[in-house]
Amino acid sequence: MSNQPKQKTYRPLVGPAEIPSGVRSFEAHEAPAPEISITLLERGRERYNIYCAPCHGANGDGKGMIVQRGFPAPPSYHIQRLRDAPPQHFFDVITQGFGAMYSYAERVRPVDRWAIAAYIRALQRSQSAMQSPEHPP
Repeated sequence: MSNQPKQKTYRPLVGPAEIPSGVRSFEAHEAPAPEISITLLERGRERYNIYCAPCHGANGDGKGMIVQRGFPAPPSYHIQRLRDAPPQHFFDVITQGFGAMYSYAERVRPVDRWAIAAYIRALQRSQSAMQSPEHPP
């Protein structure tokens, strides 16, 4: 009993060389960016409201409920840097995390990450349309 094999603390259970050939990491089968459609945007809105709105807020201003309770505020999606960012940036941040945000790769499927990225772009456009010179706030 004193010489039983055991897993050491904080070591991976399976090393890269020991991964069976039929098992692939999430990077190996990520979905390409789909065509933008109403269905994709509706799915993106649904997933955004579940995973993103608690921190980023319903309209993407970075003032979600979690922030109101004392957590650090994420940047607004409406700042110029994020308006200029390609959809791939949002997909990558959801996948890998950024700053205080942890990775959602295990929680959100790749196709849903693309849907969220498309919805973020729609949020940005909707908010900028409301602030255009033709429609002052």
